[in-house]
Amino acid sequence: LRNSPTVRCRIAVGGEPREGWLDFDMGLEEQSPVFPRPADTKLDDLMLMYFTSGTEGYPKIAAHTHRYALGHFVTAKYWHNVDPNGLHFTISDTGWGKSVWGKLYGQWLSEAAVFTYDFDRFKAADILPLFAKYNITTFCAPPTMYRFFLLEDLNAYDLSSLKYVTTAGEALNREVFDRFYEATGLKIMEGFGQTETTLSIANLVGNELKFGSMGKPTPQYDIDIVDEDGNSLPAGEVGEIVIRIDKGMPYGLFNGYYLDEERTKKAMHDGLYHTGDMAWKDEDGYYFYMSRIDDVIKSSGYRIGPFEIESVIMELPYVVECAITGVPDPIRGQVVKATVVLTEGTLPSEELKKEIQHYVKENTAPYKYPRVVEFVSELPRTTSGKVRRVALRK
Repeated sequence: LRNSPTVRCRIAVGGEPREGWLDFDMGLEEQSPVFPRPADTKLDDLMLMYFTSGTEGYPKIAAHTHRYALGHFVTAKYWHNVDPNGLHFTISDTGWGKSVWGKLYGQWLSEAAVFTYDFDRFKAADILPLFAKYNITTFCAPPTMYRFFLLEDLNAYDLSSLKYVTTAGEALNREVFDRFYEATGLKIMEGFGQTETTLSIANLVGNELKFGSMGKPTPQYDIDIVDEDGNSLPAGEVGEIVIRIDKGMPYGLFNGYYLDEERTKKAMHDGLYHTGDMAWKDEDGYYFYMSRIDDVIKSSGYRIGPFEIESVIMELPYVVECAITGVPDPIRGQVVKATVVLTEGTLPSEELKKEIQHYVKENTAPYKYPRVVEFVSELPRTTSGKVRRVALRK
């Protein structure tokens, strides 16, 4: 920080003032009550910068222009299905990009009120009573939060105010979808996007839901599935999700990685923005998520995506959650590793490992079963709630 040529000032928040640093708290007290409206702000001026979650290494700084806020109208109106007469609740920390997905731009553009609840640690039993207490009508949270809801007795809570629920951030398992639907009568509508984008693929309001699918591309994005050479792939073939930018930058897509030309060029080239996410689409144009490119496991010539295996293991009644990664192997290149969180009262054992391995063999394919099974009390996560697979590979 001291040697950075771009740092012009340093600001300290909380505590005693430090020499050479501006005191944030003092500045707040001395601020002017007059705030002139900024003049000559252009559509393509930088407005907002977010650090990515850094699941695979050091975070990048995604820089957004004033187009970004407008791109979230679709997020709120046609995915969250917010109601001007209702109350929307998105679970997210304020510093996470998902916060502006669900607490700010799109909701306000849609004239919807927003419920904000901050917590140090997520506890389902603290969240569930809030729906009836505040008459919350629409809700969005990562699949992990729904899993923890299902560990509670949902019959003990009044969820009748809820009219519509959505999820994003990671793939949604069938077990979670089915059990939540049985308990509430609500279908969890999945969507896909990144810190670099607004909602880009989703099961939008009015579209027929096809379980396991993220949905279809949203109106402002021209999305495709391509191979390693950037060639468009037919239905059924797995490739990378890309956004076409050869005809202009869509509203909602970031402007590049701030002060990182190399990473920007790696992500944006040949008229495409490369998301780094793998998926396939069916004949009806529905997209199905596979994994991050770096999460694909290459074992004995096979390419194995983690989500299918995770979904199968999640079917076991004693599993709370799990994460599949590849670990080095001198013979196969990589082997599948399952990191599993068990339900309270279930003890790890060699017998349990074998049972999990056998269940995966029976319900997927023999080459996909986890040769390594590790039991942990919780999965490592980023501040935005995503599993840090890079930590599990160590």
